[in-house]
Amino acid sequence: MATPMVLVTGGAGFIGSNIVDGLLADGGYRVRVLDNFATGRRENLTHCLGDIEVIEGDIRDLETVEEAVSSVDMVLHQAALPSVPRSVKAPVTTNEVNVGGTLKLLSAAHKSGVRRVVLASSSSVYGDGEQLPKHEGITPNPTSPYAVSKLACEHYTKVFADIYGMETLAIRYFNVFGPRQDPTSQYSGVIAKFMTAALDDKPFTVHGDGTQARDFTFVENVVRANLLALKVDRLDGSAINVACGDRITLLDVIETLGTLTGRTSEIIFAESRVGDVRYSQAAIERALDVLGYHPSVSFEEGLRRTLEWYAVNRPDRRGL
Repeated sequence: MATPMVLVTGGAGFIGSNIVDGLLADGGYRVRVLDNFATGRRENLTHCLGDIEVIEGDIRDLETVEEAVSSVDMVLHQAALPSVPRSVKAPVTTNEVNVGGTLKLLSAAHKSGVRRVVLASSSSVYGDGEQLPKHEGITPNPTSPYAVSKLACEHYTKVFADIYGMETLAIRYFNVFGPRQDPTSQYSGVIAKFMTAALDDKPFTVHGDGTQARDFTFVENVVRANLLALKVDRLDGSAINVACGDRITLLDVIETLGTLTGRTSEIIFAESRVGDVRYSQAAIERALDVLGYHPSVSFEEGLRRTLEWYAVNRPDRRGL
């Protein structure tokens, strides 16, 4: 039997490139990457270019997508225009990339005979409801264009499962952090920004009062979930949460970083950002049922590993 080919869209990005590494470490797959390098970074793939195929192109271009899915068995769809604040500023572009690109991918994959598509979705689809933890039975209530776009993508993956018989799954990521997350972008995750602040002994900027809480999830846990999604017997178009099942405030993150670095830095409090969710925590029982998933790396361990990576790879040392 031929070794299955897996396409990773957005494979040069923070999460995508970590997934590529996970696939190569597994050893059971041929790997192809589709990325336009708008938010992904070429250097994230430099170490493995001899082991993968790279197609440079935009998920919005149907001809490029059709080329990318040719002879592919399964797709891990990470390509997206991320960030709630970015989507507030550019809702049309966010929709074109996330929804339009996903629909083109699903359509091309169906026509090409791709067996399975796994979508990177987001906890933002739940909105800002008070019920915690967030479980998949809660009616989504997106509060930003980004969240709306991810929910629309989930609906499309479900429709392609129901109508066309394609095996699909939507994985709702909860605040993923880890190596390769770009701290220099105005839209990057808060932990990436906190890392450089902690290492350079600069003030932490917190939007809001710092008591807002997230289910911060080390990227290795997300990689593991995606690899499990390639191996299970059957997928039916459902959506599942992938996280740690914890609730950690921004002030908790700063305190833990202080313990790890032995430094105490000033905190600057700024206005809350439009569209941000105040509290987020995942119920992860369905991920266990569907994938056999459980988090293998705790928040504290993930933060320690991430700090070690940034100590060597932060912008002033590696030109990120």
